Amino acid sequence: MSAELPLIVTFGLLGLSILAVWLPPIAFGMRFGMPVWPVIFCSAIVSGMMSGYLAWQALAGLAVFAALAWWASHSGSSRWQRMVPCILTAVIALALALHRLPGFRNPAVIVDFKVSAQALPFTQYANFDKAAVGLILLVWLCRRATSVDDWKEIARKTPLIIAITTVSVMGLALALGVVRFDPKWPEITPVFLAMNLLFTCVAEEAFFRGFLQERCAMALQGVRWGSVMTIALSGLLFGLAHAAGGVSYMILATVAGFGYAIVYASVRRVEAAIATHIVVNAVHFIGFTYPQIA
Repeated sequence: MSAELPLIVTFGLLGLSILAVWLPPIAFGMRFGMPVWPVIFCSAIVSGMMSGYLAWQALAGLAVFAALAWWASHSGSSRWQRMVPCILTAVIALALALHRLPGFRNPAVIVDFKVSAQALPFTQYANFDKAAVGLILLVWLCRRATSVDDWKEIARKTPLIIAITTVSVMGLALALGVVRFDPKWPEITPVFLAMNLLFTCVAEEAFFRGFLQERCAMALQGVRWGSVMTIALSGLLFGLAHAAGGVSYMILATVAGFGYAIVYASVRRVEAAIATHIVVNAVHFIGFTYPQIA
């Protein structure tokens, strides 16, 4: 348990900092309010440094990415003034998410676990770099639900799209022979779902929908078929990002990406895409072979 404590503290704080993005600022007097998430995020960084999960190079990478994301969110009104910081932000975000920047030692939390008898062994990492990308994009570059009316709109418009996306992805996975129907609840389920939500779904939807799709939608506003092109591009890019898993996996990711893009376009709030993504992943994990048939 003592060996696990630094991991639990570091990545528990990281997860809490992501959730804290939706908390209201702490008020100091009548005019000043301090967001909660930076305090928790800095605590996660300190814990990561003390535990050896982060080195000083990681601090430099995170600082550069945060500065670029802030610049992109406060850039000027002209196209070029917006384009340069957005491109730089996207490049560093991808480098962090793909673990290309030094200073991060992401631990494996679940190692070679056979979720299904006929499945490939499964390993899940706690990725500080990728999760930090999601957090910073959420804060400065994603449209989030900020009122009761926003949440009501999400609840009204998204359930059908979520259901159709889930059925389409899993139905196609069955047809391609990638999975079989296999209902289960292994002991790692709570850990898997929590980490998948906070460190995978939030990060990927913040990048592909909240950041890329939103800016494509803004750029193509007023263009004929602009919304369709934006959804198609968002889905295709998401599929290409999963090409390392093979052709079948890339096809499934593309179909899922279309669903996530459509649900985001319906409300223009990143929570809708995050919810759809975690539902698809949870249904896959609990109801079918995971990650795929060996």
